[in-house]
Amino acid sequence: MSTSPVPLTGSSGRAPAPRVASGRLPSAAERRAECADFEDRLTAELMTAVGGARRRALRDGDRQIDTAHLLHSLVEADPETAAVLDEGDRLARVLGYLVQRSIGYGLRWQRAAEETGSGLPVVRGGGNGAAGWSPAAATALAGAFERAVRRGDRRVRGLDLLAALAADPGNRAAEVLRRAGVDALALTARIEEPSQQV
Repeated sequence: MSTSPVPLTGSSGRAPAPRVASGRLPSAAERRAECADFEDRLTAELMTAVGGARRRALRDGDRQIDTAHLLHSLVEADPETAAVLDEGDRLARVLGYLVQRSIGYGLRWQRAAEETGSGLPVVRGGGNGAAGWSPAAATALAGAFERAVRRGDRRVRGLDLLAALAADPGNRAAEVLRRAGVDALALTARIEEPSQQV
């Protein structure tokens, strides 16, 4: 199974037009170019989080990298994300739920693919390198890229991804946040505060 990240925006900063299914798989050179563009657009912390999510999914034997994998690695790799969640004992509760992924409610996640739970458009892969990402994770990554573009920044930050994860109430990351007592609207407001913008 390929775990290449989905290239969600092109060099113009806009999301590329969906590819028409032609029955042709992308060449190795095309996949490498897409991956390089994707990685070039992420901050070092977010790139570490994406790599950590990929390793976590493989280690757990999950079929796809989902939003809970992304949230777990993001909290561990990105100090800005940890700081936004570090109010009271929320960060500890979020990490507690994520650590329990391999038991309890996490077991039912292994039996089903993660879809988005809201009316957000789903980014689907086909032959464009999205294999290995759940639809909700690919959609959250696309949302993070869009936030960076709206901010006028070419680089996507961990806070962009955190806001995108919280925006879809039906994904696994949002479920973890809710169970830990994190209000998605309040979280988004904290992310938007000028003091959180570096």
